[in-house]
Amino acid sequence: MNSRNGFMLSGKRSRRGYDWWWHSFVAENEKTGEQRPYFIEYYVINPGLDKGNIVPGQLPENKASGRKPCYAMIKAGRWGEEGKAQLHNLYPISAFSASRKEMNVRIGENTATETKIKGAVSLSAEEAKKHPEYMSDAGEMSWDLEAEKVLAYSVGWGTSPFFRKLDAFNMYWHAQGMRTRYKGTVIFNGERWNVKPETSYGYQDKNWGRDYTSPWVWLNCNKLTSRKTGKKLEHSSLDVGGAQPVAFGISLPRRLLLALHYEGKFYEWNFSKFWKGSKQVFDCPVLEDRVEWNIEAWDGLLKIEIKFACPRPTMLNVNYENPDGQKLHNELWNGGYASGTIKIMEKSGRKWVVIDTLDGELGGCEYGEYND
Repeated sequence: MNSRNGFMLSGKRSRRGYDWWWHSFVAENEKTGEQRPYFIEYYVINPGLDKGNIVPGQLPENKASGRKPCYAMIKAGRWGEEGKAQLHNLYPISAFSASRKEMNVRIGENTATETKIKGAVSLSAEEAKKHPEYMSDAGEMSWDLEAEKVLAYSVGWGTSPFFRKLDAFNMYWHAQGMRTRYKGTVIFNGERWNVKPETSYGYQDKNWGRDYTSPWVWLNCNKLTSRKTGKKLEHSSLDVGGAQPVAFGISLPRRLLLALHYEGKFYEWNFSKFWKGSKQVFDCPVLEDRVEWNIEAWDGLLKIEIKFACPRPTMLNVNYENPDGQKLHNELWNGGYASGTIKIMEKSGRKWVVIDTLDGELGGCEYGEYND
């Protein structure tokens, strides 16, 4: 197993830091067959500050006194035009444990390992209204899933033990389950949804650090079809993340990490691997009806053009506070219905020749910038 998927907070980072394990997938309604994307996250913030009490940073008295947040959290929900929700249950750090060697996390009775995730979240409308500091909608969701991780993506030296020990970056990223086959069931507000390996189009990654990035870009798609062959691609996956890296307190130029598994071949455009000379441009406009991801990246041999969009009515503004207790991302658009095209090209003489164009659906996506 990759230790990058393990728990990362220790020392001073445990007193000013967060760590989370994210899972997203598609489920099918048992009665209607409708496909719908869901997400589950196991999260912890500032675990070294208080073992026995839940300390929400957005509670007015905590904000007034400068008391930093400290809790473990189960975050789960789904996207869609109707009935979308993000549900939060907070726990004291005494209810949290995690391995540093791999993903093996417990928050209360909720567990997540590399091969199985199980748990539940529930908040009544009355509780959600009474406790805005939970930053949660009302609803109920439970899950019991097996996971088979098919493809992974490690960004490289930036998440190595050496740079983790130096505490180099504000935010780290690792995708152990860039393409994951989930199997099992989800119960959402009393309705049963089945998760099937071949149609789950699943994904698992993790982020950790001392603060979030702004802007914040993420795009993943595992439901891909080749225009060249007309076939659905079972061993392919797109993953894009990043936007504004901060290293040793210095804000670097806006950059993305791009990875594409394409039926046995792996392509990467990674700004941190400077010796490869990759370049990129990107634009993610938030429009009235949709959010777009328009991305190009290239090096001396290969080029990728990505054009995806997600309907805004299906998306959530996901809620996070940072380890200092600030909630600066108030329009962090997050969705599971991103669709579009991926054009892969290679250099032939002075021209770019198209290898294939992929059509993608039901992709996970995120974009947002800090605001007060």
